[in-house]
Amino acid sequence: MDDCILLDAGSGGRASQRLIADCFQRHFANPLLDRMDDAALLEMDMQGPLAMSTDSYTVTPLFFPGGSIGTLAVHGTVNDVSMLGARPRFLSCAFIIEEGLPVETLEHVVSDMAEAARHAGVLIVTGDTKVVQRGACDKIFINTTGIGVVTADPAPSGHNARPGDVVIVSGAMGDHGLTIMAHREGLSFLSDVRSDSAPLNNMLQNVLHAVNEVHVLRDPTRGGLATTLNEIAQQSGVSILLEENAIPVHESVRSGCSFLGLDPLYLANEGKCICILPAADADAALEAMRQSPFGREAAVIGRIEEGKAQVRLTTPIGGQRLLGMLEGAQLPRIC
Repeated sequence: MDDCILLDAGSGGRASQRLIADCFQRHFANPLLDRMDDAALLEMDMQGPLAMSTDSYTVTPLFFPGGSIGTLAVHGTVNDVSMLGARPRFLSCAFIIEEGLPVETLEHVVSDMAEAARHAGVLIVTGDTKVVQRGACDKIFINTTGIGVVTADPAPSGHNARPGDVVIVSGAMGDHGLTIMAHREGLSFLSDVRSDSAPLNNMLQNVLHAVNEVHVLRDPTRGGLATTLNEIAQQSGVSILLEENAIPVHESVRSGCSFLGLDPLYLANEGKCICILPAADADAALEAMRQSPFGREAAVIGRIEEGKAQVRLTTPIGGQRLLGMLEGAQLPRIC
C-alpha cells in the first residue's frame, strides 16, 4: 500500500490494525485506551450527576486559520458538556474516512485532536474507524461523544433565565463563521480573521466557583448569538434586551461582514459562551472569565426582562429592532 494513500474501503485485518496502532493509538495513547478492549472501563468520582453530549463534525476545509476539524471535534463536545455546568472527563471518537485520503492528512487531524484533548484535560478512551468508497463522504467526518460530572447545583439550563438576570458573552462574536467562509472562498482581504475554536471547560469551572449561581450557559455555535438567545428566550419564556454597542466584535469581522452583507450576530462561534446569571454576580463572573485567555474580552451585553419571548437590540442611536431566529443557514458545514 502506498503510504501516502489511506487503505481502500474494502481493506481490513492487518491493514486496519496497522492504521490503528500507527496513527490513532500512537497519538491518543493513555492507560484506558491502551487496553484496546471493546469498551472503555471508566472510574469516576460521582460527586454529581453525569452530563453527556455527542456531535458530528463535517467542516470544510479541514484546516483553517485557528483550527481544524480535529480541534473542533474536541472543543465542540468539551464545550457542550461544559454548558451543563460539568467538568468533561472522557471522549469517544468515530471516524468516517473517504477512500484515498492521504495518510499525512489523517495524521495531521489526529495530531490536532490529541493536542486539543491534552489542552482541555480530557482523555480519548474509545473509538471506531470506517473507510468508505470514494464519494460516499467528503474526505473525513468525525463524531465525538463526551461525558463529565456536573459540578454546578443546580445545573444551568436554557429554561432558567429569570427577569433581572444579565447576559454576558465571553468574547467577540463571529470569528469562526467568517473565518470558514473566507478560507473556503479564498477571500484574501479577510486573511487576518481566525477561528476562535477553544476549550471553555476550565474557564467555566472558575466562573462556577466564583459566583453563587449560574442560570444559563450556552455556546452560540450555528446561528450565532442571535439565534441562541432566541432559543433561550423561548425556553425560559422571557424577553431579552441587548445593547449593540456592548457586544464585542473584532474590527476585522465587523468590516468583513459589512462588505459581504452579513451580520456577525448570526455567525457561528466555537470558543465563546453565553452566561446568564443574577446581576449581583456579574462582576465576579467577568473577573473569573477575564483570567482565562479565552475570556479576556468578556462583557455584559444585555438583560433579561419579563414579556414576550423575543430578543430586542438597542441600536447606537437609541432605537430598537427585533433579532429573530436565523432562517436557513448562512453557511453550511461550518463545524
